[in-house]
Amino acid sequence: MSVIKVPEADVSGWKCAACGEELVSMPVELEYLESLFTVELPACPACRFVLIPEELALGKMHQVEQLLEDK
Repeated sequence: MSVIKVPEADVSGWKCAACGEELVSMPVELEYLESLFTVELPACPACRFVLIPEELALGKMHQVEQLLEDK
């Protein structure tokens, strides 16, 4: 499965609340309605906690959710 690249979010200076590690862009697996997607998002390299930027959640991800729900 290929990795979906999303527009680079400005996460410079963002740290994981649990680990204190700087977030880095890495491939993460998302699941929605029994569909799996590999997406490159900012995440903690230690605990793998993922940051989904607000503009992505309310924009492109919302559109994909609607398409999957309409099937």
